[in-house]
Amino acid sequence: MRKITNINSGWLFSKDAEKVPNVLPDNWQEVDLPHTWNGDDGQDGGNDYYRGTCYYAKELDGSLFDEGKVNYLEFRGVNSIAEIFFNGEKLITHHGGYSTFRVKIPQVKSSNLLVVAADNSPNDFVYPQVADFTFYGGIYRDVNLITVEENHFDLDYYGAPGIAVTPTVNGSDADVKIQAYVSVKEKCDISFEIYDDGELILSRKSDTDNPETQMTIKDVHLWDSVNDPHLYTAKAVMIKDGSEIDCVFADFGCRTYSIDPEKGFILNGRPFALRGVARHQDRPKIGNALKYEHHKEDIELICEMGANTVRLAHYQHDQAFYDLCDQRGLVVWAEIPYISKHMPKGLDNTVSQMTELICQNYNHPSIVVWGLSNEITMNGAADSSLLENHRKLNELAHKLDKTRLTTIAVLSMCSPSEEYVTIPDVISYNHYFGWYGGNVAMNGTWFDDFHKKYPGRCVGLSEYGCEALNWHTSDPQQGDYTEEYQTYYHEELIKQIAKRPYLWATHVWNMFDFAADARSEGGENGMNHKGLVTFDRKYKKDSFYAYKAWLSQEPFVHICSKRYVDRVEDVTEVTVYTNQPQVELFANGKSLGVMKRGEYPFYHYKVKNEGETKLLAKAGDCVDESVIRKVDTFNTDYVMKEQGAVINWFEIETPPGYFSVNDTIGDVLSTFKGKIFALKMVKIIKKTLGGSGEGGSMSAAGFKINKTMLDMAKGFTIKRVFMMLGGKFTKEQILEINSMLNKIKKKSK
Repeated sequence: MRKITNINSGWLFSKDAEKVPNVLPDNWQEVDLPHTWNGDDGQDGGNDYYRGTCYYAKELDGSLFDEGKVNYLEFRGVNSIAEIFFNGEKLITHHGGYSTFRVKIPQVKSSNLLVVAADNSPNDFVYPQVADFTFYGGIYRDVNLITVEENHFDLDYYGAPGIAVTPTVNGSDADVKIQAYVSVKEKCDISFEIYDDGELILSRKSDTDNPETQMTIKDVHLWDSVNDPHLYTAKAVMIKDGSEIDCVFADFGCRTYSIDPEKGFILNGRPFALRGVARHQDRPKIGNALKYEHHKEDIELICEMGANTVRLAHYQHDQAFYDLCDQRGLVVWAEIPYISKHMPKGLDNTVSQMTELICQNYNHPSIVVWGLSNEITMNGAADSSLLENHRKLNELAHKLDKTRLTTIAVLSMCSPSEEYVTIPDVISYNHYFGWYGGNVAMNGTWFDDFHKKYPGRCVGLSEYGCEALNWHTSDPQQGDYTEEYQTYYHEELIKQIAKRPYLWATHVWNMFDFAADARSEGGENGMNHKGLVTFDRKYKKDSFYAYKAWLSQEPFVHICSKRYVDRVEDVTEVTVYTNQPQVELFANGKSLGVMKRGEYPFYHYKVKNEGETKLLAKAGDCVDESVIRKVDTFNTDYVMKEQGAVINWFEIETPPGYFSVNDTIGDVLSTFKGKIFALKMVKIIKKTLGGSGEGGSMSAAGFKINKTMLDMAKGFTIKRVFMMLGGKFTKEQILEINSMLNKIKKKSK
């Protein structure tokens, strides 16, 4: 029978070796897998993390191998180019850092040297190369030794499990086709079996000349997402001369789904709004080198929030996580890292990564769409090679899997009229109105305009979000990185999403903060802070509880801004979230009133800020507590610790009826004097930046200037523009500009 031996422990590692060793090194670092060499430098900012070739070596004793058997090495993830050497012989080169691959081992000795050259160097033919996350190098998932008989279920079919299960629901029954992939030199029998909760319910005999069958499950128990994620198990057993010689199995679920331009996602015959998050997998110090308990913790947090869907961005995730999604009922968008920049030399790599993604994950009932690309039109959407590649990937996905749909995540500035947007079955847009320009209200109106103009096209919201760290304010503004603005932003987005059932899926960007070593934002370098939960998974931001109040059935109550204790205002706002029918807030034991559930589960109280106030929220049997304190001077611990254009709300003069840097470009341009001011500002900015404008125009990058882009630009506040110019303007300069704006009168309403 098949034997699987994990060989994660006892490796040697070198970042400095110049070539593949031919004997076991004695001066390398001892490591266990999973492992990355970018756990520190890939998370500290500067975009200077090591990208190159590193080596792993391990001695494999001959006793690990069974004489007369066939042996394979299985690598679950090596980023991003892997070369495998066994006793000095190069066995394989694998391009792609996120999928499983296997290689057959040649003749073994009493002692065998296994060497892996892992290379995450920049290149122009393996994806990803341009993206807003760190490309950690290393052998960061499990490595197994698989021993099988000469006749066995195929281990060479794109890293797939050797069995493909296709259930088709027909009324109350389900027809289940089971396809096995075999590698045999002589005919063997196959027993196909289906189990329900460990009990054998169906079986059928076949053989390796016809390694497939179909059986019907009567009164089928449907896989019904988070409501009831019921799983069956399919098993294929190879039999020779009456003895079992190999076995493969796969959990599967029986469900129907479709996506409708009016009703959105439909599961098992009923509308089922997909509302959830996207996930990056990395963690502090270990990058992508996760253990099972890390995946388990992530799924628990996503489910606690009440999500029923997860977009697994921007690459193939660990099989353990897909299994957990099956078991917990999360509906999955799975995709390849064809992202940001179309590389003409990378076409074959997109095909190989898509093939591996689908073949390896075909059996997971949680997966409903294959993602072809993400924001691939950074340099424009009209490239003929890009268009042809999307057609090819779309056809490939449908050829490999006739049961699922295809999708893409479209860059906000890309017009829906572009040909590339029409290629997949359904689409989603990445919109950040209210964070990267525009305002939060633009999200809903953009989709309404799309829905009116293209009533037959299914559309979703694949990314939306804003960044928040441990900064706080009583006057949240777009771009301030405070927890309070993130809370406001997500409240508003929830309201807009809830009113638009035609959105087939919505995914918050992101469930967790994640490393992006090129970033320098928010006061902490190397990180993207759009997560609802911090990078270390220790702190759930207030916006996490906004979604929990909207989506979860688990009773709770939460007082927001617990980390914002010291406040200068005489009356302050306190926000409470709960999914209970009503909530009551107490200040130093005195009730501030009962609020009953309205259209949305968000409650905003005005609280007198005198001395120290102990707050207590009660909702049913749930309670939560926090404290606020009156201070005379704003606590600068709540302010970003950066140089340059960081100005706090209390420092900006805003005379009634006149402009300030807190006003948007669009509002300023709506007046004659505002237009004159804008021309002056363009000259000042060009002079400060050396006349180049640092970056060129959007049109030069291949974009056509469209209404979406203009609306986004008009939505930026003047303050945000200066903040995004990388500290080129001092606080004093911006306050001087604010004084200029204070002299320009707004239009009367």
